[in-house]
Amino acid sequence: MPSISAAASAPGVPAPRAAALPWYVPAVLVAATCAVVGVIWDISWHRTIGRDTFWTPAHLAIYASGIIAGLSCGWLVLKTTFAGSDAERAASVRFWGFRGPLGAWLCIWGAMAMIVSAPFDNWWHNAYGLDVKVLSPPHLILALGFTGIQLGAVLMVAALQNRAGGEARRGYGRLLAYGIGILVLNVAIMGFEQIGFSQNAHNALYYLVCAAVFPILLVAGARASSLRWPATTAAAVYVGVTLIMVWVLPLFPATPKLAPVYRPLTHMVPPPFPLLLIVPAVAVDLVMRRFGTGRDWRLSALVGASFLAVLLVTQWFATIYLISPASESFLFGAQRWNYNSLPGDFEHRFWDIGSDPVTPLKLGFAALLAITSSRVGLWLGNGLARVQR
Repeated sequence: MPSISAAASAPGVPAPRAAALPWYVPAVLVAATCAVVGVIWDISWHRTIGRDTFWTPAHLAIYASGIIAGLSCGWLVLKTTFAGSDAERAASVRFWGFRGPLGAWLCIWGAMAMIVSAPFDNWWHNAYGLDVKVLSPPHLILALGFTGIQLGAVLMVAALQNRAGGEARRGYGRLLAYGIGILVLNVAIMGFEQIGFSQNAHNALYYLVCAAVFPILLVAGARASSLRWPATTAAAVYVGVTLIMVWVLPLFPATPKLAPVYRPLTHMVPPPFPLLLIVPAVAVDLVMRRFGTGRDWRLSALVGASFLAVLLVTQWFATIYLISPASESFLFGAQRWNYNSLPGDFEHRFWDIGSDPVTPLKLGFAALLAITSSRVGLWLGNGLARVQR
């Protein structure tokens, strides 16, 4: 099995010049963004139109992510291997005789997974029709691929931030927070069925899922980024990109193509309104700044408990309005239900509050998940803060 070996130890890696942003950084960040935008668009396409040709604009946006990341990082690896400077080769890892940043390798592997998933997904739909779940087997391979690209982008930016100084370091810190925000959005999409709709915000599973996944990314970003408000910035990226899709998608005319049609839609269905993660993210940043580094288990307990408490209060009360008829507007998303869903009172009530109520015991378990998730986030953030290649 091929091994990956560091080309140079971290202390010996030369710091990059602060003058110019390497061209491959915006390339991989654009690739990471294309993936989440394309997936949101694709979900809307299926909810509005149904099963369509493989060559939809949404699919093209998704696979553009793999093409951009694969080509840019492939070229970067070839250049570093055969024509790289001493500094570029020192800031690389070796794999099968080739050299490139660790993040570039992740992007390449992610692009390869996406390529494999394309014919599999087309065959799956031809054989079984519409997906019953978001994460069907081909979608799982696809998700692993573009998640690899997003992680690769984060690693590449983190390495540049850690080797830079002054204003360049702050600039890379902003890009790192952006990359973390794209990962937060990616996680929210993966949890679409559990946390996607505001109608879920009064059942326990909603808070268990949020507590298990979001602190990992927000805390890792808060620990690794050089920004003053990194978790808040990452959450703002998630909310901002989602809101853009909420407002832009309904501008496009579209009608259902598959029966049964219970709602005569005329425009694309927007994604659900995003979680108000900015509010608990502010709490994460405040706690992280107040208690600083060291004693990470104590910090994990404080961050995890704060995150869950603020999230619970924010989402519990905000969603009361978001599920009401008054919220059905351009600002919060109108015409928000699938073409093949029968109209009913489910639209304006909370789901599963009888079968899965929010109880003190379940909130206690959610708190443990949030604390554990925060501890994992600190561990990952410490690792990101040390990445040099």
